[in-house]
Amino acid sequence: MNISIWSIITVILMLGLLVTVHELGHFWMACFLKIKAYEVSIFIGPKLFSWKRKGVDYSIRALPFGAYVRFTDFDDQGNAIESDDPELLINQKRWKRLLVAIAGPFMNAVLGVLIFAIMNCVSGYTSLNIGPVSEGTQLAAAVTADSPYQMEDRIVKVNGDRVFTYLDFFYELDNGVREDQEMVLTLRSAETHELYEITLVPELTTRPMLGITYSLDTIEEYQGWEIYAVSEQQNGGNPILKEGDILREIDGKPVIDEDFEEYFANLTEGDTMHLTFERDGEIMEEDCLKTMITVANSRGVRLIAYDIKSAKDFFGAVKTAAMMPATIGNITVRAIGDVFEGEEEVYNMVSGPVGVTSVVSEVVDDQNDTLAIKIVSVIQLAGIISIGLVFTNMLPIPGLDGVQVILIIVEMVIGHKLSKKSETVINGIGFVMLIALMIFAFASDIIRIIVGG
Repeated sequence: MNISIWSIITVILMLGLLVTVHELGHFWMACFLKIKAYEVSIFIGPKLFSWKRKGVDYSIRALPFGAYVRFTDFDDQGNAIESDDPELLINQKRWKRLLVAIAGPFMNAVLGVLIFAIMNCVSGYTSLNIGPVSEGTQLAAAVTADSPYQMEDRIVKVNGDRVFTYLDFFYELDNGVREDQEMVLTLRSAETHELYEITLVPELTTRPMLGITYSLDTIEEYQGWEIYAVSEQQNGGNPILKEGDILREIDGKPVIDEDFEEYFANLTEGDTMHLTFERDGEIMEEDCLKTMITVANSRGVRLIAYDIKSAKDFFGAVKTAAMMPATIGNITVRAIGDVFEGEEEVYNMVSGPVGVTSVVSEVVDDQNDTLAIKIVSVIQLAGIISIGLVFTNMLPIPGLDGVQVILIIVEMVIGHKLSKKSETVINGIGFVMLIALMIFAFASDIIRIIVGG
């Protein structure tokens, strides 16, 4: 894994800005409720600029690793000064302290929605409305003369599970049900707004498995398939093709022919297939053992993408953005369920700084994308991470807002503050959980690097 310095800088700036918005959320809510704040610092480390306004010390610091708001005053020894000042956060009514605690995560949600809304309005957005039906697909077989289906009907559920945007719909396609199993779509009619169901039933066929991954971008340049991954199962476990090879023909049929896919799907006779490929400038030919696999025809569900050309399109773009927190929460819950059901590795559930940097590096360090595409992709990642921080910060762990929310709610239930001893025990347990989570996140990043996940 090669991560450039630009990827690291991008991650630092991105997370720094997201944390700054989070902390400003706490501060703005405190100002609205007339709660005293002593200091607001954008970023950390040595001060670059500072000023004082209405009793609050503001500063912009040198290191973009975060931000903070200080609601407590300290003496010369660094100990918190206890006071009965009614403007202090600690002396506020519980509902006010609760609002200040949740304002930070709320701002991250608002920022994430705002990012997606702007991107949707500028670049268009993908809806949950179904597009044209293609022949030979599972959808085409399901849409009969008696079916109420019409183009632009909206997907509401997949196998009974609610989907909010295209992201959790694609998650269901990739992780919910295998393509060779039936899938039930609940749709809302664009005309009558009534709900109805259609069942996608796969048609299974047997075809050869080539066991390669190739680039679509260089087909015209090389007049063949440039291979960048080869399955270990190819040729009975003894792969013939290698990364970097250019596959040109199979049994004399050029792979760039328009009808090659149909030809290859019907290539069922015999135990071998003859490969013609280029390696290091030399044309080579080898016989490869066939591995037959059972495949299903395509689901055929194509979602409609809209450009913003009318007020209806604009509100559709904003609505899709507003549903992103629900989508990311839905995917998170489903993914956790997949772990408990043994369908997902537990180390894929958590990403630390290394994991986030690795994801950003895939965008920033991609040599095939233009600068504009990279900027758009990074902004979209920032939107997803910002919304993800909402759920992370609500964990009941010291240093995160979740523990404050839990403590305040407990106070509301029991009618008085917890004792110092109880708070110490809770914070101690939470601190152990925080360290364990940090270690697990770092270990998960390393495992993904090792196994290539």
